[in-house]
Amino acid sequence: MRKLIYFLVLVAIQFTSLAQKFTLEAVKSYAFPTELVRSSKGDKLAWAMDEKGVRNVYVAEAPNFEARKITNYKEDDGQELTSISISEDGKWVLFVRGGDHGANFDDDKAVNPAGNIDPQTVRVMQVAFTGGPIRIISEGDFPVISPDNKLVAYIKEGQPWVSKLDTNENEDFLDVPVRLFKTRGNVHSLTWAPGGKKIAFVADRKDHSFVGYFELGKANLNFVNPSFANDFSPRWSPDGSQLAFIRTPAEGGSADSLTQRKRIPWSIRKVGLVAGEKSTLVWEAPNTYRGSLPTTHGGTNLHWPKQDRLVFTSYHDGWPHLYSVAASGGTPLLLSPGEFMVEHVSVSSDGNTVYFDANTGSDVTDKDRRHICQVSVDKADMKVITPGVGNEWSAISVQGGYAYIGAGAQKAPQLMVSSDSNPRSVTESLIPAEFPTKLLVEPKQVVFKSLDGLNIHGQLFDNSNGSQKKPAIIFVHGGPPRQMLLGWHYSDYYSNAYALNQYLANLGFVVLSVNYRLGIGYGYDFHNPKSAGQWGASEYLDIKAAGEWLAQQSFVDPKKIALYGGSYGGYLTALALARDSKLFATGVDIHGVHDWAHQRELPMDALAGPHKAPDAEWATSLSYRSSPISSLDTWKSPVMFIHADDDRNVPFSQSIDLINRLQKKKVPMETLVIVDDTHHWMKFSNALRVFQATADYLKAQLMK
Repeated sequence: MRKLIYFLVLVAIQFTSLAQKFTLEAVKSYAFPTELVRSSKGDKLAWAMDEKGVRNVYVAEAPNFEARKITNYKEDDGQELTSISISEDGKWVLFVRGGDHGANFDDDKAVNPAGNIDPQTVRVMQVAFTGGPIRIISEGDFPVISPDNKLVAYIKEGQPWVSKLDTNENEDFLDVPVRLFKTRGNVHSLTWAPGGKKIAFVADRKDHSFVGYFELGKANLNFVNPSFANDFSPRWSPDGSQLAFIRTPAEGGSADSLTQRKRIPWSIRKVGLVAGEKSTLVWEAPNTYRGSLPTTHGGTNLHWPKQDRLVFTSYHDGWPHLYSVAASGGTPLLLSPGEFMVEHVSVSSDGNTVYFDANTGSDVTDKDRRHICQVSVDKADMKVITPGVGNEWSAISVQGGYAYIGAGAQKAPQLMVSSDSNPRSVTESLIPAEFPTKLLVEPKQVVFKSLDGLNIHGQLFDNSNGSQKKPAIIFVHGGPPRQMLLGWHYSDYYSNAYALNQYLANLGFVVLSVNYRLGIGYGYDFHNPKSAGQWGASEYLDIKAAGEWLAQQSFVDPKKIALYGGSYGGYLTALALARDSKLFATGVDIHGVHDWAHQRELPMDALAGPHKAPDAEWATSLSYRSSPISSLDTWKSPVMFIHADDDRNVPFSQSIDLINRLQKKKVPMETLVIVDDTHHWMKFSNALRVFQATADYLKAQLMK
């Protein structure tokens, strides 16, 4: 008996020791890979790695694919790395350092969360694949390397510039970067033609846009089949003789309803390079709401992998699916049949295979996961190639197989390479020893009914055996077109949230992450519900239903249910506290929207005058009543507000306004301001501060 008691004491001591190591910093210490790319031959990889805010470029190459760091940044300074690419000869790696490329506006402007007296601008940079000194090419963004490995084109101040790639070559031109051309509006979507002598672009003229191309050494621009439309996404045919692009209607027309859903027609067109040639229709989406321009990852995901085949994504059968169509037009071939969505689409280097990730598989829980799938460009032979209980995304072809980023409930995101169906981690050695892998809980899929009967999916985090009543927290994601998963997320923003949910569960909370309507992964009608957002907030029914579901569970204290969320999640957190303080005891509102009238301003000519919308008054009233500020008389629960003042998604003023209103009503509150950071917590120490403050506040409110 004494031996048993001694053994149990030892186990308890060891468990306590382990529990003491489960800090928020430890669970956020994982290295997060992004921007995975390959060279055209598929034998060289490059990616960005965020290691506790220190961001660097890594590379690996066949056959061993060993990770090697080729930049040497050492500070948590909030400067992101994007637009990584490798030259076709595998000699150079390009990247952009700086900016906030997840922002809704000013994404190419400098960020300075480190408080430097001379903020770093957004710059295009170059380094040899073998490593060495970094060349700063220029201020600019979105670089693309020419297929002949001689030039890099990029965008600077809305116009295209070009620079020599190898400054050691004895060429008599481009000793310094020069502007490629100048045209009205803002230029984007630079795309080199095979051979590197022509470059396609989009000229955005605000209410319309043109696709054009420029031929090096010539004095004129060429606009292909200009029309009263918005043309974008130029794609060269493999032989470089034609361009395919997407066409949607330009802005304008008679006054229309503000509150009703709008169909956004779109089509795929192609055109030759003969001056004045008319484009021909390849495929046109059906005249239905579901046939509208897709808004999931990558939009239409238009590719021209083989001379006679185009590949694209459409939502017209109710799910974002992959299709293939003959370049000459005709009926498209559905490549990914089933009730699931496709994301992160890529084409193999030989043009024969398409890779994508999808929420599908043999298990019912796969609806809340991501697995890598592959399918032939011209044959409906799709198969899931990474089945199981993990999440996998962003696959690309490599020599003898494919590479992707993979994670699980406990396994932190890692770069994986699979050859002969034998995946192995390339970045496992970069996971810090402090990361509490074995202490993470496995979230469980739950499905409950919303207040109007809609099925809602969620993930439940709980490290107990359910024998005691615990305080509960609802996590409300932002977006809103997002889907939270049964494991680490492919977005760094939501990997942060997953880490915080794990930390809260470790503190003793029950955490429920809710995939409310307006989110992706459950079909078009779920993604595009009626009376949602500023036109009725029907998605709030799902958040209230989640609170009521928790209150009915035997392991939850119904008097201690809270919420937290960021962005759109902050909006729904505020709406919950304003409308249902009796159900929700407290909450943390992180950079939320509180007044739709100042987040998405309605055009003045739609509210008055000859172009007034037929439902202008109703729209104004509905927008107000869908905002948290309309329900402040019933807001009694204490709240914490957190916002960064360089937020480029939700203006800082949204929190100022609500805080001032609630102070007059003497609602208990705490606040935290992060100076000069953005919506995405570019600085690791700021993210840590925000999430620790969130956890500490909820603990103080619910575990007194």
